[in-house]
Amino acid sequence: MPMDERKHRVLQAIIQDYITTAEPVGSRSIARKYDLGVSPATIRNEMADLEEMGYLEQPYTSAGRVPSDKGYRFYVDCIMEKDQLSEAEENFIKMQFAKKMEEIEEVIKKTSDLLSQLTQYTALVLGPNLSSSIFRYVQMSLIETGKALLVIVTQTGSVKHKIMDVPANFSQKDLNKVSMVLNSKLKGIAFEKVKKSVLDEIYNELIKEKILLETVLEILNNTLNNSNTENIFLGGTLNILNQPEFRDVEKIKSILGILEEKDILRKLMQYNDKMDGITVKIGEENPFEEVRNCSLITATYHMNGEVVGSIGILGPTRMKYSKTIALVEYITQVLSNTLSNGK
Repeated sequence: MPMDERKHRVLQAIIQDYITTAEPVGSRSIARKYDLGVSPATIRNEMADLEEMGYLEQPYTSAGRVPSDKGYRFYVDCIMEKDQLSEAEENFIKMQFAKKMEEIEEVIKKTSDLLSQLTQYTALVLGPNLSSSIFRYVQMSLIETGKALLVIVTQTGSVKHKIMDVPANFSQKDLNKVSMVLNSKLKGIAFEKVKKSVLDEIYNELIKEKILLETVLEILNNTLNNSNTENIFLGGTLNILNQPEFRDVEKIKSILGILEEKDILRKLMQYNDKMDGITVKIGEENPFEEVRNCSLITATYHMNGEVVGSIGILGPTRMKYSKTIALVEYITQVLSNTLSNGK
């Protein structure tokens, strides 16, 4: 059965109405609210055809229909007109990112909070993977005899620090020398790509500081191994529970449970370096059963042209796709610019 223009318009009207009301949609309601130029009887026939084609479903014994995952997919891919943010909305978003933020974690947290605030859904932001980040510098400061603070900073602004033991006879001058050599040899290199030849050069220059160097390199290695998965930031965790679809206690428990599983959330937000633009996963397209009543909209963000993470919105399949996609796209753009400009 072909999907002709009239079926397009009927399906679009049903989806838009259901997104707004969260109530099953009947032919009389569509005829009254939308100027489709046909009678309720004709709309009813079209709805029956759309149900037979798998684009609509009839919940319970209700006379109304609701969109299926297939219906939402067709809507997003073929019918939907993408929303345009107003100048006021764009200015508000840019203003939020213009506020001074020193570290990448602060920028990412701001992104997740802003996304959840503007969409009223749950926001997820996957931060950069430390082991693939570019080394910027390391600094060591003597705190007291035998104790020093080691600070590692990446090009994305991510900061890791640790209190470490140092030989009791080591001064701040000794720590500065080790820091200087490490910064000279490692700057601009991704942690995971540090070669043995580079480490050999470092050892040769710091032969007198061998004990301290081995301690520092061990801490660097442990820090990276413990940080080889990206941080996941959540915003508006409870927003999704405000949606009528999730008033069922079992659904609430299921959603809250998966939002506590950081490994699963990372898998949901996985991306590759070649990904660009918006990805929309609807209902059953999601890999985990707990979120198959949801849709997930994601996009990758960049730093100096390199993909470094992803942002996403988790909401009901009855999501305001047009507005949400526009917000995700624009915030991704502003986030990428902010990171690339060194905020």
